[in-house]
Amino acid sequence: MRDTDRALVQAATAVAKLRCRSENHTVAAAARSADGRVFTGVNVYHFTGGPCAEVVAIGAAATQGVTELETIVAVGDRGRGVIPPCGRCRQVLLDYFSSIKVIVGPADGLRAVPVADLLPETYVRADQQVATVSRTGVWSMPVVPGSRQAAED
Repeated sequence: MRDTDRALVQAATAVAKLRCRSENHTVAAAARSADGRVFTGVNVYHFTGGPCAEVVAIGAAATQGVTELETIVAVGDRGRGVIPPCGRCRQVLLDYFSSIKVIVGPADGLRAVPVADLLPETYVRADQQVATVSRTGVWSMPVVPGSRQAAED
């Protein structure tokens, strides 16, 4: 793992120690932009499903005009260490930053992996499919193994 990734884990850990002191804030996240700036956030627990720390960090970056994030990590409170993003955050990260790396793994084996590796066979939003069609003029249809293409009329 690169030194910049270790520094990102340290930034998230410092925020977790400082700000995650109640049941309302239990996870901290740190995200690094392509130009090296670091943005942090904490989750906002609410029974209706408040935002995760990763989403709050994305919002913090957006308030500073950042449109591309390079790497992100989440750290749990009470010394839980690096934790993987939930499914909703994985989808948000993939939708907004398809090339972002996510730091995951145990303390002695941390690694930065592409978010797509954490969300195989991902859902593709209809507006993303429409954008593809308008660029290429072709609507891609999935191929079912063992099937044959229908004859055109």
